[in-house]
Amino acid sequence: MSKRYTLTAALPYTNGPIHIGHLAGVYIPADIYARFKRLKGDDVVFICGSDEHGVPITLKAKKEGVSPKIIVDRYHKIIKDSFKEFGISFDNYSRTSSEIHHETASSFFKSLSDKGEFVVETSDQLYDSEENQFLADRFVVGTCPKCGNNESYGDQCEACGISHNATDLISPRSVVSGNKPVLKSTKHWYLPLERHQQFLSNWIGNEHKHDWKSNVYGQCMSWINDGLRSRAVTRDLDWGVPVPLNEAKGKVLY
Repeated sequence: MSKRYTLTAALPYTNGPIHIGHLAGVYIPADIYARFKRLKGDDVVFICGSDEHGVPITLKAKKEGVSPKIIVDRYHKIIKDSFKEFGISFDNYSRTSSEIHHETASSFFKSLSDKGEFVVETSDQLYDSEENQFLADRFVVGTCPKCGNNESYGDQCEACGISHNATDLISPRSVVSGNKPVLKSTKHWYLPLERHQQFLSNWIGNEHKHDWKSNVYGQCMSWINDGLRSRAVTRDLDWGVPVPLNEAKGKVLY
């Protein structure tokens, strides 16, 4: 009896073309699995798309002095054409700037908000006074408070793998201007991951311990063992899916 499968792979950022590392690490293995399931007679939908709302896109646009839309339109076509030329068998390859994605993402957020799943907090965030903008995630680098890596991003340290907030960095600096940022108050919506600490610890640590690759399992358990913390799901940016609340003007979904 055939089964139904929805398969996906990590969405590539549209701030540059894909390379052999992308294909070998993500898309070829997923494509092999999709083809295998189809050959078995299963009902398979293999979907993916371009991630056009990440911080790397806005950084690329600032560097070139153009709008983010010009960047995403350019690289979405290059990436989509590359996948076609390599024969990756996506049933649907879309983009996060599409109307349906905006509608779906907004619907998810509104549903969670209506259920009271978010915590709304006003806090001090890093702000670049020269550029007149808040420094979300990869707009800021500094020293990791855990391992001392001097080039840690505002959301995660690539050296030790720990997730953190930009305000946790030691000696932070703006990627945009190179200046030392100041603190400025702003309101955001947070997903309180600590509420789900026990569930996730049991689900990953016990029920699915042997289903994941050892390095993936180890990374996830390190986050859990360090203690999960609330993560903001909104950002002060002018490019992205607008937060669908009247009191969140000028903010986008993360």
